[in-house]
Amino acid sequence: MTSMGKTRRTMSVGLIGAALALTLAAPARAGETPTAAAGWQLTPTGTDARFRGLAPVDRRTAWAAGSKGTVLRTTDGGRSWRNVSPAGAGDLEFRDVEAFDARRAVVLAIGEGEASRVLRTEDGGATWTESFRNTDARAFYDCMTFFDHRHGLALSDPVDGKYRILSTRDGGRSWEVLPSAGMPDALPGEAGFAASGQCLVSAGPRDVWLATGGGATARVLHSADRGVTWTATDTPVPAGDPARGVFGLAFRDRTHGIAVGGDYRKDQPSPSAGAVSTDGGRTWTPSATPPPAYRSGVAWLPHGKAAALAVGPTGTDLTTDGGRTWRTVDTGSYDTVDCTPDGSCWASGEKGRIARLAAKD
Repeated sequence: MTSMGKTRRTMSVGLIGAALALTLAAPARAGETPTAAAGWQLTPTGTDARFRGLAPVDRRTAWAAGSKGTVLRTTDGGRSWRNVSPAGAGDLEFRDVEAFDARRAVVLAIGEGEASRVLRTEDGGATWTESFRNTDARAFYDCMTFFDHRHGLALSDPVDGKYRILSTRDGGRSWEVLPSAGMPDALPGEAGFAASGQCLVSAGPRDVWLATGGGATARVLHSADRGVTWTATDTPVPAGDPARGVFGLAFRDRTHGIAVGGDYRKDQPSPSAGAVSTDGGRTWTPSATPPPAYRSGVAWLPHGKAAALAVGPTGTDLTTDGGRTWRTVDTGSYDTVDCTPDGSCWASGEKGRIARLAAKD
């Protein structure tokens, strides 16, 4: 992030201007921008893979990871994408990617047993090294997060009644399973959702939260020591079914968080699909006007304190009051969304869709 105050302010004003334009916009047809003023601008990816993993680094550089072992990278703001998929990875399902810059990134493949893997590149995707392969048939890894360029965690569904946490201290080159003594018991039927790479998120050097569903209640678990000890809190997002729960989390600091989710089945409603925390996840309040349907991804707009975007298969919603009320501003299909410190927001999803939030000059 630039240290030049004038540059940072200009980027911030431009992004907030786009958000305000979206606020005033009427919902558009699928894949179209809401108005001529601002909206999602689709970029040419040249693939039909579904990208549930997304890691924008800045306004020019972004990574996306998806189905059929596909990994893409752009260094020109999405005008072109390079296929940098690992060799022989066609059978893998990448659901998360964490990128440090244009050359270094870590991707997570999901699935039972050895289908769950972590791969790392240090040369922009020209070569990849497998740094973890799950050998426990009971484990199923869903998502990961990094606190900095060295320290990161990955989340598995419960094993022996507790969520399993994988930890790295060297940027994803090596991993170890953390002790489970500080992890609360999982609820019957409870699990994480590998829907957007946002079932495990961090803020600052030590705080991390994980989202759950499938159990009697949808919960958020919080750790203030990089995953060693955890506390669990119920949320008002409906659960009680394997298809319901919290699918995505976003914390703009260690205090203010948003949870989104619902029921991912197309024929099922998703009431109370959003919730807000102002105390680091210790308590959650339902959104007064929640997203109108299932949402799997959520991201705070940078440099502001109240604006965020939520996305799902039926559209994009915008809040300008910290997640208390939401308005649909686009009806295109996206699975995940993320924004960068220098003022760009990106979204990705099915059929090769990757878009940037763009404002008209």
